[in-house]
Amino acid sequence: MDNVGIVVDDLEAAIAFFVELGMDLEGKALIEGPWAARLVGLDDQRVDIAMMRTPDGHGRIELAKYHTPAAVGGVPEDAPANTLGIRRIMFAVDDMDEVIARLRTHGAELVGEVVQYEDAYRLCYIRGPEGIVVALAEQIG
Repeated sequence: MDNVGIVVDDLEAAIAFFVELGMDLEGKALIEGPWAARLVGLDDQRVDIAMMRTPDGHGRIELAKYHTPAAVGGVPEDAPANTLGIRRIMFAVDDMDEVIARLRTHGAELVGEVVQYEDAYRLCYIRGPEGIVVALAEQIG
């Protein structure tokens, strides 16, 4: 897998959220022109993107802020976990409590609770800016 794309309205808030999660901003670009419009099937596309890279360099998230055409809302920001479509991305963390505290400074909130799965993991879902849901997994034991 090369990357996962997430369309956002506030690009800078989304970048800050993923930086706080430990990702690095790999680069930003304005994407426009006939080739881009043909690729995604939109007329006259103009979009700012930010590529975020995981610390190990093996995964990336592409954040996209559409200027033309305007982004279309389809799923409520507080959509439950059983809503069709991609619902979350999971990240491995070393200290879940510390990561949750840092993400809360960016407006993130727990979706449910921090739970323990057997003697193997602590897990939780966090809802960040734009309703983006990430799951955190801390290996224990």
